[in-house]
Amino acid sequence: MAERTTTGQAPDRTATGITTEPPARPQPIGAFPLPAGFLLVPAGPETEPARRDLVAGKLPHTWPEALRAHELAFAGDTDGALAHLAGDDPVTRYNRFVIDPDADDPAALRQALGEPYGVLADVVAFTVGRAPEPPALGDADGEVAALVLAAQASHALGRGEPARAAELLEEAAGRVPQEAAPLAGVLLGSAATIRKDTEGATPEVIAALERALGLVDGTDLRVGRAELHLALGLALHDRAAEDVGAAGRAVPHYHAALQLVTSAEAPQVWAAAHANLGAAYLTMPMRQASDRLRVAVAMRSLRAALTVYTRETHPAEWASTQLNLANALVYAPSSHQADNLVEAVELYEEVLAVRDREADPLGRARVLANQGNALAHLGMFEPAAEKLAEAEALFTEAGDAEAARTVRDLLDGVTRQAAVAKAGG
Repeated sequence: MAERTTTGQAPDRTATGITTEPPARPQPIGAFPLPAGFLLVPAGPETEPARRDLVAGKLPHTWPEALRAHELAFAGDTDGALAHLAGDDPVTRYNRFVIDPDADDPAALRQALGEPYGVLADVVAFTVGRAPEPPALGDADGEVAALVLAAQASHALGRGEPARAAELLEEAAGRVPQEAAPLAGVLLGSAATIRKDTEGATPEVIAALERALGLVDGTDLRVGRAELHLALGLALHDRAAEDVGAAGRAVPHYHAALQLVTSAEAPQVWAAAHANLGAAYLTMPMRQASDRLRVAVAMRSLRAALTVYTRETHPAEWASTQLNLANALVYAPSSHQADNLVEAVELYEEVLAVRDREADPLGRARVLANQGNALAHLGMFEPAAEKLAEAEALFTEAGDAEAARTVRDLLDGVTRQAAVAKAGG
């Protein structure tokens, strides 16, 4: 652990008992979510145990009175935190600025903080939108340098330079002191997630995500850990086409994400974990009777995701999840199969409203083919034939001859069933 430097004189103390000497390093900045994750822990013997806990990614079991503002900020009570940040010393001014960016001038705050923390005023100003660009690295080192580089990575990503952003985040992780390993894990995870989106789910990306998870394992960074589990699950899931066991290895990571967060605190992570857990379960082969339970779990997860994903707020995710749920209803063993088929037909119809013939002909064709199949199972042969005929035409126009032949065979079967039903009637 880095040692504090002193002048050899007794440090001054504020009215709260906190010394006005520079805060000890490393500081617990960057790992926990904003705004609490950017707060500096002021120097003082009563704050030192909490600083060590936070640097290690742990929330203190007991908060000292001197860190009452931090305790409230970590609990989400920013108004209460501000009420406890009334001092005029540079660290208190900076912490007040983190929570209320209009409370101070970044340039004046930078000068008041001095080295090595002054640049953090510019990092915060950029992060909250008060500055158009992040600061230069300058002489910053350690965790402070890591935050500057992370801000530069965010700026690069905003400029459409994901490869540069990933490089900066990896460099940032390399600047983090060993005792602040959770911060390095968060930065490495962000870099790997960007690389996954640009390079694909390569073995190197998966290894990077696994390393990042190892660095945050056992910490109180619940949302960050959930995000990493989700990213690793998605990366493994993406390899399912070339690795038959990859979807199965993704499942524990989706479950882990769901055990760490709720829909209220991290709705996007929670919904994505549920949606992809359901999709993973549905792609696994059914070999025994107990596999029916897995399908039921998949359907529950898909329905849960749809409490967050709506057509208005998340149209693409909503349509994909709706489609998976409809497919599950068609093929899931059930004593209420007819009811499931009716619900599936209705879900397919809702998806068709957003799968435009011009914008996504293949997507629309797949929905029509599935809906036609469900209608045929219900004995509604005429509307089934209409849906299948449109699907075949779209596949043919798009040049997917194999899919067109498959639908043609299904359509021929429906036509024969309709003829038999008519003759019998």
